[in-house]
Amino acid sequence: MSSSGTFALSLISHTNVGKTTLARTLLGRDIGEVRDEAHVTLEAERHTMIESPAGDRLQLWDTPGFGDSVRLAKRLAQAGNPIGWFLTEVWDRFRDRAFWSSQRAVRNIVEQADVVLYLVSAAEGPHDAGYLDAELKVMDLIGKPVIVLLNQLGPPHAPADEAAEIARWQERLRGGSSVREVLALDAFARCWVQEGRLLDAVAAVLPAERRVAFDRLREAWAQRGRATWHAAMGVLAERLARASLDQETLAAADWTDRLSSVGAVLGLRRDGAHTPRDIAMRTLAERLDADIRRSTDRLIRLHGLEGHATEVVLTRLAEHFAVNEAVDEGKAAIWGGLVAGALAGLKADIVSGGLTMGGGLLAGGVLGALSAAGVARGVNVMRGVDVTTLHWEDKVLDGLARSALLGYLAVAHYGRGRGDWAESEHPAFWGEAVDAVMADHGAALQGIWARHRGAGSSRSAELTQALQAWLIDASGALLLRLYPTARLPRQPTPSLD
Repeated sequence: MSSSGTFALSLISHTNVGKTTLARTLLGRDIGEVRDEAHVTLEAERHTMIESPAGDRLQLWDTPGFGDSVRLAKRLAQAGNPIGWFLTEVWDRFRDRAFWSSQRAVRNIVEQADVVLYLVSAAEGPHDAGYLDAELKVMDLIGKPVIVLLNQLGPPHAPADEAAEIARWQERLRGGSSVREVLALDAFARCWVQEGRLLDAVAAVLPAERRVAFDRLREAWAQRGRATWHAAMGVLAERLARASLDQETLAAADWTDRLSSVGAVLGLRRDGAHTPRDIAMRTLAERLDADIRRSTDRLIRLHGLEGHATEVVLTRLAEHFAVNEAVDEGKAAIWGGLVAGALAGLKADIVSGGLTMGGGLLAGGVLGALSAAGVARGVNVMRGVDVTTLHWEDKVLDGLARSALLGYLAVAHYGRGRGDWAESEHPAFWGEAVDAVMADHGAALQGIWARHRGAGSSRSAELTQALQAWLIDASGALLLRLYPTARLPRQPTPSLD
């Protein structure tokens, strides 16, 4: 039995259900051997999962899988007599290695475990696992508290669907007197906050006199999780700040560029023609694409994963370039001529004090009395612009914040047991949850863009800090929306003011 400051979790299951894979995810490192066949793990292996500054340890035992559970239950009842010992330690070891390994798993539980983590395959369904009753009987004979973990759930589930799946298994496991709780914890797609929920469940079944030491371990876990979470938001905040401050200056246009630009207005530009604006737009987009890849790689490493971001697709970004431009008065005059000098309904390039490609419609009631060339001349004078620059408008930056939250969910759910990082389609309910959070926190984000609009690189640190605080708030709300029963480690965050 473990000492007061050391706790042991024995991870057990029927063979080939994914114990070692889950152990790798929980430990954040590769241990053991993973193959798609029975009885890969033949000996119980101990690993330290968490250690507190006071020296408390939470140890995770990866054990051999159960095989013939009915026979195992019978043998367990004989374990106290000499014949049973001989069959267990000598005969089975050489004549039936797999069954002997199963007995070693039982011995590990009896001698080491404070709590048993019993892993089941949710892919089978609660009534399809024929071995379940016999293995519950084995655990009841042992008498240690059991927490059942649902593995092989597939992609992340919406909260209501996950709760329904847990309820199905709770009903099936009702006959097991040793079962204390049923939790979803998939080796491939668990979120780190679910590990905190697991630690809460473990604490609840420990003797009262041992909970003070275990609480120190839970706090150590919380500090580690909080540090990774906040560092991840820092990486994403830096990405958003760089995008917000990024700009590209257009090369001076010669007469062919001007002709091409006029052709674009009239819908007559030749395919394949590249104006200075086209080149600047592409340069800005490529820079953002590369930055997304780099920062995603940092997130992957931060979460103890391996691999690289690939195939980042920036969709429809060209529709949302913001342009701080010396407006071509000749082009504006052509527009004015086409609409007989009226601006009502004109698809203009002026939005929010700047210019937006594919931007909104100007109200003719305010500007209808002015000629198009006059409007262009007025904008240039007000802004004091003598060069044309492109930057990302707020609508794009909002989209980047949304994609940053989705990208964080993808990395935070990727279990190390799954192998190297690989991008995949996120579940639809993630998008819905992110949209709800963006709606709740959108005004604060707009305030950040407004306060830092036009800021130079000298204010980059201030902008990054504000964005990190916003992301911590938003991602915290997002995690609690997806995992309502989770214990989220919180601490004061930087002010948005």
